[in-house]
Amino acid sequence: MFSEQIILHSDLNNFYASVECLKNPDLRDKFVAVCGSQEDRRGIVLAKNQRAKMMGVKTGEPIWQAKQKCPDLITVPPNFDEYIKYGRIVREIYYRYTDLVEPFGMDECWLDVTGSTGLFGDGSQIAHKIKEHVKRETGLTVSVGVSFSKIFAKLGSDIKKPDAVTCIAKDSFKELVWPLPASNLMGVGSATAARLKKYNIKTIGDLANTDPKNLKVWFGINGVTLWRCANGFDNSGVAPFGYKSPIKSIGHGTTCVKDLVNADEVWKVILELTQDISRRLRENKLLAGGVCIAVKDNTFHYKEYQHKIDVPTHSTMEIAKEAFGLFQKSYRWKNCVRAVTVRTINLVSENMPHQISMLSDETKREKIEKLETAMEEIRERFGKKAITYACLLEDLKMSKAKDEEIIIPRAM
Repeated sequence: MFSEQIILHSDLNNFYASVECLKNPDLRDKFVAVCGSQEDRRGIVLAKNQRAKMMGVKTGEPIWQAKQKCPDLITVPPNFDEYIKYGRIVREIYYRYTDLVEPFGMDECWLDVTGSTGLFGDGSQIAHKIKEHVKRETGLTVSVGVSFSKIFAKLGSDIKKPDAVTCIAKDSFKELVWPLPASNLMGVGSATAARLKKYNIKTIGDLANTDPKNLKVWFGINGVTLWRCANGFDNSGVAPFGYKSPIKSIGHGTTCVKDLVNADEVWKVILELTQDISRRLRENKLLAGGVCIAVKDNTFHYKEYQHKIDVPTHSTMEIAKEAFGLFQKSYRWKNCVRAVTVRTINLVSENMPHQISMLSDETKREKIEKLETAMEEIRERFGKKAITYACLLEDLKMSKAKDEEIIIPRAM
């Protein structure tokens, strides 16, 4: 019925900072940044308003650096409950136009309005209506990209900000898109952009006109995916309402309030993180077939290690021991540890049959499983801190701030 899909990407402008300015009108004409806690050593800029952005303040930079650029910068702590609330309100506006709404974090969404044009006009008209509804009903502004693919719709919302609509048509996208830096394309991070530059690929057009066979040699299958996106061949659809993408990994990490100076301190942090991971594995009826640990030292050097688990498991203690063993085997202790992340990978359904190891003590594993199941039932009834391991009652050097779970969008 329709010659091509019509995709919108709606991006709430300076979302966290904009919500803070709505809550406190005294901030509206000030330079504002939402920042992590300096006491917890998370003192970076999470978001900034338009005025701070014009002074050169950037997301992810340390607070001290942001204040050098903008001495009058006002910093406020994040309030995720409010951001989640406003995100839901805005999504309800999107649902008036289509049920094909796919969140990309709290502040961005793709919308497939291909089937809505008969009621609301073409893609550009729908984008303008949504933009005005969001502004009138919430006080927030959005930038909306309109295109024939998800990749170019997102690129469109990035091209012009704030409070704007940008259309990228199929018959003319090369003139607008190809001169842009390759790093503007979704999927091209700083490391990939640097590697592309080594091959003299600087723009999206350069990427589009590179032989995909070479890109596959250099970057694997991801190189071919980027080539397809640059040429407008991306035809991935917007997920329907209520869609849940398959879980490929479950992890948890923290930046410690003080450096971890020995293996015992690292073990306690790993065990604490793994309790949350185990709970989420159980909730999703999954077992971990591998573990990955990422370590950042106090010079901000980052390293990641992973290996396979012989017998898939969702046991807190088994995963923690695997992660800690991997840490001890791999980390050289040139510097103290600042941040730790544990991630379970190679996930399989707990209903899938799996090979039992000849070297494992199944009786002992069953006892541990019963114990941890009982602990989870107690936590479910009486709270997360109702029961824990004795060693975790000591100072963990972890922030006491409430953990925030963020929904990670599905892959393209």
